[in-house]
Amino acid sequence: MAEIAKAYVDGGGWMHPIALTSIIGVAIIVERFIALFFKFNINADAFMGQISKLVMANNIDRAIKLCNAAPTAILPKVIKAGLSRANKGELEIANALEEAQLELVPIVQRRTPTLGGVANVATLLGLLGTIVGLIQAFSALESAAPDQRAAALASGISVAMNTTAFGLIVAIPCMVAQMFLQNVTVKILSDVDQYSVKLENLLVSRYRAGGAQ
Repeated sequence: MAEIAKAYVDGGGWMHPIALTSIIGVAIIVERFIALFFKFNINADAFMGQISKLVMANNIDRAIKLCNAAPTAILPKVIKAGLSRANKGELEIANALEEAQLELVPIVQRRTPTLGGVANVATLLGLLGTIVGLIQAFSALESAAPDQRAAALASGISVAMNTTAFGLIVAIPCMVAQMFLQNVTVKILSDVDQYSVKLENLLVSRYRAGGAQ
């Protein structure tokens, strides 16, 4: 810890905005992890297996109650929108599912792309600190007394190297987290697309067969 603290101090003022980007990045990662794994996600196969059985048994009300049992998950919200129009005809069913997806998909996707921007900003701030540190180092060679040049040069190089390292230390985890969270997002949205189509086909077949009550 002492070495980390020394490196932070030696990096100079540019370390503070990089530290701020790290706080923002961590906050986004934690919020998205909780949302994608605990709020929006659900065992899609098991859930839709139950929904399909209820729809085929013409028990739409029970299917809607099953959706209400997972009020924060994305897939049940979309499925509930289609079920609520189960007796309204093909166009109504399709429109309800599409409207729900248009409303909910951006909620799933939000903030994850921001991690790429945080990573870029951290890297650029580190690069800017590197340039400033090198400028300080070369300026010291011109203006410092001969016996102080080594210390001044070391100080400038320390700023340059520490800001670069800190910027990368922040940027790399943000980029890795973005890729991981993006994959989870794609999985959730793929389930929504796949099972929305299956539900629509199931409800339309039911409606055409005269199953609407």
